[in-house]
Amino acid sequence: MSGGVGKMVGRVLTILLILGMLIGAGFAYLHRQEIADHFAAQSFSPSSEVSDLADRLELTDSGRRIFFASRPTLDASQNFNAQCADVDHAEGSHVLGCFTDGTIHLFKVTDPRLDGIVEVTAAHELLHAVFWRLGADERAEMSRRLVDAYDELAAADPALAQRMAVYESLSAEGFANELHSVLGTEVRALPDWLERHYAESFNDRGLIIDFFDAYHTVFEQLQARADELQATMTELRESIESRSAAYDAAVQDLNADVADFNRRNEAFEFSDNEAGFWAVRSALQQRSDALQQELASLQADIARYEEMRLELEQLGAVNAELNENLNSQLAPPATP
Repeated sequence: MSGGVGKMVGRVLTILLILGMLIGAGFAYLHRQEIADHFAAQSFSPSSEVSDLADRLELTDSGRRIFFASRPTLDASQNFNAQCADVDHAEGSHVLGCFTDGTIHLFKVTDPRLDGIVEVTAAHELLHAVFWRLGADERAEMSRRLVDAYDELAAADPALAQRMAVYESLSAEGFANELHSVLGTEVRALPDWLERHYAESFNDRGLIIDFFDAYHTVFEQLQARADELQATMTELRESIESRSAAYDAAVQDLNADVADFNRRNEAFEFSDNEAGFWAVRSALQQRSDALQQELASLQADIARYEEMRLELEQLGAVNAELNENLNSQLAPPATP
């Protein structure tokens, strides 16, 4: 009797052990990417700069795990270009990061005026890593919902449509992949379902948008001031040209009238008309004074135009300098 019970208990324990192993195997299979990321992140030794970067992004545990599992590099040399050599980008744009072969590579931008751009780029590439980890069905569903959300957002935000235009040549999934990263790092107000999705990676996505707004505003302000100057200069130049032509014509008329007055005076036409002499002379003097005032006004406007031209030139130099600092092709050679 006791022997039979013992055998039954043994069989039950064996069955439970097998079930436990099957359940464990099933769990491990379902979470194989998360488990792989855990060990990859644990084995990665980030530099202090990369570690600080992760801290500034305020990543969730999941976001931090995927970020470090992607073995991020931060490089200000030509080595970055070699790492991201296969990245396609629009003419005139800069490659500041890439996610390739499961690894995140970031270009180190040190210009303090562009503070936050590395953080936004890191978040952008992290979201590529997140998208890459979705299953095929999940990616397809995510892509569909992203494009639907984008169509509504772009209708009210032409700048977003212009931003995404650089990705129009990509495949549908490639476009959705970029959209997944752009919306998450550059657009503040998003549908609730998408906010919940990004909340799996970022504790405070608004912080990423603040970084984006900060450095993006630098370029926006430069462009706005340049546009303002160009509009004012165009209007002022047209005014100067028109007034200068009128001034030149008026000077010619005055000179002709002065010459005529002098001729008449030398012919003694005013010998018995002193009042007429002084009336004509006074009128000529008033016209001369008015032309002197107009000349001074023209010279002041020409000087103001020159000041604006120099400011516009300086703005162009600043813009060029900022773009040079974003151009990884100008980076120094990699250190051996």
